[in-house]
Amino acid sequence: MQTSSDRHEYPAHWEADVVLRDGGTARVRPITVDDAERLVSFYEQVSDESKYYRFFAPYPRLSAKDVHRFTHHDFVDRVGLAATIGGEFIATVRYDRIGAGGTPASSPADEAEVAFLVQDAHQGRGVASALLEHIAAVARERGIRRFAAEVLPANTKMIKVFRDAGYTQKRSFEDGVVRLEFDLEPTDRSLAVQYAREQRAEGRSVQRLLQPGSVAVIGTGRTPGGVGRSILGNIRDAGYTGRLHAVNRAFPEDLKELDGVPARRSVRDIDGPVDLAVVTVPAEHVPEVVTACGEHGVQGLVVISAGYADSGPEGRERQRALVRQARTYGMRIIGPNAFGIINTSPEVLLNASLAPEMPRPGRIGLFAQSGAIGIALLSRLHRRGGGVTGVTGVSTFVSSGNRADVSGNDVLQYWYDDPQTDVALMYLESIGNPRKFTRLARRTAAVKPLVVVQGARHGGVAPQGHAVRATRLPHATVSALLRQAGVIRVDTITDLVDAGLLLARQPLPAGPRVAILGNSESLGLLTYDACLSEGLRPHPPLDLTTAASAQDFHAALSRALADDTCDAVVVTAIPTVGEGAAEDAALAEALRSAAAAVPGKPVLVVHVELGGLAQALSAAASTAPQAAPGAPRQGTPGTPEGALAAEPPAEAVQAPEGAHLIPAYPAAERAVRALAQAVAYAQWRRDAVDPGRVPEYDDIDQKGAAELIRGHLARGQGLALGAEQTCELLGRYGIHVHRALPAPTPDDAVAAADTLGYPVALKATAPHLRHRADLGGVRLDLADEEQLRRAYAELTELFGRPEELRPVVQGMAPRGVDTVVRAVIDPAAGAVLSFGLAGAATQLLGDMAHRLIPVTDREATSLIRSIRTAPLLFGWRGSAPVDASALEELLLRVSRLVDDHPEVVAVTLEPVVVAPRGLSVLGASVRLAPPPARDDLGPRTLPAY
Repeated sequence: MQTSSDRHEYPAHWEADVVLRDGGTARVRPITVDDAERLVSFYEQVSDESKYYRFFAPYPRLSAKDVHRFTHHDFVDRVGLAATIGGEFIATVRYDRIGAGGTPASSPADEAEVAFLVQDAHQGRGVASALLEHIAAVARERGIRRFAAEVLPANTKMIKVFRDAGYTQKRSFEDGVVRLEFDLEPTDRSLAVQYAREQRAEGRSVQRLLQPGSVAVIGTGRTPGGVGRSILGNIRDAGYTGRLHAVNRAFPEDLKELDGVPARRSVRDIDGPVDLAVVTVPAEHVPEVVTACGEHGVQGLVVISAGYADSGPEGRERQRALVRQARTYGMRIIGPNAFGIINTSPEVLLNASLAPEMPRPGRIGLFAQSGAIGIALLSRLHRRGGGVTGVTGVSTFVSSGNRADVSGNDVLQYWYDDPQTDVALMYLESIGNPRKFTRLARRTAAVKPLVVVQGARHGGVAPQGHAVRATRLPHATVSALLRQAGVIRVDTITDLVDAGLLLARQPLPAGPRVAILGNSESLGLLTYDACLSEGLRPHPPLDLTTAASAQDFHAALSRALADDTCDAVVVTAIPTVGEGAAEDAALAEALRSAAAAVPGKPVLVVHVELGGLAQALSAAASTAPQAAPGAPRQGTPGTPEGALAAEPPAEAVQAPEGAHLIPAYPAAERAVRALAQAVAYAQWRRDAVDPGRVPEYDDIDQKGAAELIRGHLARGQGLALGAEQTCELLGRYGIHVHRALPAPTPDDAVAAADTLGYPVALKATAPHLRHRADLGGVRLDLADEEQLRRAYAELTELFGRPEELRPVVQGMAPRGVDTVVRAVIDPAAGAVLSFGLAGAATQLLGDMAHRLIPVTDREATSLIRSIRTAPLLFGWRGSAPVDASALEELLLRVSRLVDDHPEVVAVTLEPVVVAPRGLSVLGASVRLAPPPARDDLGPRTLPAY
């Protein structure tokens, strides 16, 4: 299939798997000479109407000349792509480069005619839209900037495909044909359309896995015990509402039922469709299971089986083959080596996992790459204790195992508009596509909280089985970028649950002002100190004394919530001698009723060994769902009835805000840490409403910079620009670097000073001395030739010969604060802009702040204020404040340069001396490299395998 063509090697990087509108998958690849039979078979299955729309005339069959034309491409001026399922074509698209008169042409002609044909059975699945994205990316790569298409007016579906793509279009009507012309340069609207389609498709693909109408457990044992038999029992006992089947090829032919579930020897023997297959057979038998599932039309797989990339190189190749095989049939995979999936919706009630108990229904979505961590999360949210007392429920749970296909990104797409999920909790051991994750997280966090804990942060390698892009950024930088995207990043599983409980139960705080009240002065002071440590603004604690009654708590909480200077309340409580269940219930009711009166402010409880109070706080009897007669209880066996109250179901969430449960914590530090996370997230939400803009600058010469870059790269694959080249390129973006003239001899230094004008600076630029003024390699304010020659002699006497020092002479800049500005394109995280003070603050303390490119004006403002040493820029200890506006503009210009030209892979400006008025860039370096063939602006694709 992958043969060389007439003029160009087969472009294997154009191959891609895509998710279609209905959640199924298809493979997009170039059409080659080996596809003649596939093309003929495909065309025979297209209706006469679709053929008429394609060729503007009855065209019942393709001639030999047609077949040759449509399968022979040079992959430059003539390109054809096919969407395939099961190896067979379901749609095709092609372009032919044309000249001004519409005749065939070659480069540098930059226009092409494009045409589609989609099999009728697959129309409406978004195939044409996906193909348009891919053929447009191919065309841009080949120097084509504009597409033209002629469409019959009656072909409204195809006209809609072009119209909805979001490109800048021209439309005309002539000789009974609609002619569409559109530029291929991505626009804000075309990217928005692409991302919206991506979200719908990937979200739908996860929905098909989490909301199946029928499930088959393949590998169900004939005797009790074993993974398959356990999962079958878990699905059955949870009350799954769909059709359930047990499958094992070793079943006797006369076995029709197992544990009350229909039994079959093969999925092929099942009457009717199967939406989800849970695969538990040994890894060596999985391929034949996948084949059977694909031929039966199964939509997705949860592969519990281990022995893949978790078992070494051989298993890694087995995992790649598994993904390729499943995608051939349009199926998506959770796993392999997965713990399973859970959906507590009353319409589904699916527990296709190894968890023996179905979690209580609630509003928290859980994603864990690790089965062990998944168990811990479910356990902590399920039971009364486990650190955070009180109970909340789960909407959906996904344990991805080796994450060969479905990843956290896909689950985020599903949760984004899932009405059953209010808070998303994720345990990630690796992030396969941080750039996409950051983009999805930013959008998700704008509508619902996303809390993430990262495992394996310091291991240096990804867990076995996880294929991830290598990043050169330290973990702290990645964490900062996630926080910038609105992610609530925490360090431990305990923090993950603590924050999730608060966000699921209480409203977001309007600010950092915290009232503290309770019956223990010491516990109140601990809470006060914890608030200060977390950057909150606590009021002095109100001590109600140990004699306080439930009524006293109610009155104090009511006053605190009514106070306009308070944004949140932390209630501290310790037990009193002789206190019992009745007193616990009374206090819980007093707190709930007071909170219900002012529902817009969060309330948290810090308790000490008050099991009854925590239980009472969790048991909102007025809103707890009542079990249907005969329905199985979902509490932990042996737990007293009512001790673990369920979260209100979907309809109960519409009840008054006072029905919200109050989270209780066993330690002040944990409660305050969760509150601080909520405060920071609420502020991010407010800021996200107006993220700022990327300003335009009239003096930026984007076209001229592109010509310079092309010229430099024509001489090599990647290079660091020289000083003059760097200054020229930066100058195209209004970034002016102070001239530094080489001074290999004292006489050259004097000549350079005469050119620049006194006073001057003499600097050693050898790598071990560059930017190290502390070592004495810099002499400043040299006012005349005598001082310059003396300084030159001192440097050479201290550090060696001039050829080792590489001295330069530079004109003096106004005094100010030395800073450093960097931009780098990381292979995993994307383009990142960094800022800090020059010298020890950056090199020793790592005091750098980071933002994703492109940076907006508001982000530039926050960037320079985010470093710990920022007070030095704003008048610390009586010094003159620097020109922050000039610094922000410089950051924005660097951001524009890197964003406009992906070939610019690294920029360093050091030092940048920021004075009270203006700034001076005294040193700069730029590194170029060929741009990647595909990036986030390219078409939608699944990770390659």
